[in-house]
Amino acid sequence: MLKLKLINLMLNLTFLGAIASSASAAEMTEMTEEHTKRSTQFQRIEQPLALKIGLTVGGLALISAQLWWFLFSKPKSQQAETSEGVQEVIITVDGGYSPSLVTVKRGLPVRLNFMRRDPSSCLERVLFPDFHIAQDLALNVITPIEFTPQTIGSYQFSCGMNMFHGAINVED
Repeated sequence: MLKLKLINLMLNLTFLGAIASSASAAEMTEMTEEHTKRSTQFQRIEQPLALKIGLTVGGLALISAQLWWFLFSKPKSQQAETSEGVQEVIITVDGGYSPSLVTVKRGLPVRLNFMRRDPSSCLERVLFPDFHIAQDLALNVITPIEFTPQTIGSYQFSCGMNMFHGAINVED
């Protein structure tokens, strides 16, 4: 459903852009002819049609890649492994969280081992607002965070500046 709306929006914007450019092209032609009569200092340079088509296709490809990256790519997900009654996952902090989505079981203790490799100040702290946890992460050291989720649902976590996000999915 979202894909159809997005495609419809893109087509509408393309159509409106074509109308606007054709109207402005006619105005520009009149202005160019008028300007040419006054001055010959600047002249219009006609570009080959293949170049125009290539630039248009390249631009549309870049727009499509950005839309896919921000709207349709799925976050990296990992199921927590249980050993000695504790669910455990290693999360690498390097320009974000990897994996950014962790699935755990309700009622069992969870230990998230954060390995921070990114020296930026944004990622030096991780916040779990639903569990009332705020933990500093040392650089190049594993920092464990432990909690026991009691309710099924999805719980968000983020960096100290709320720029990078992850989630814990609690299942039965």
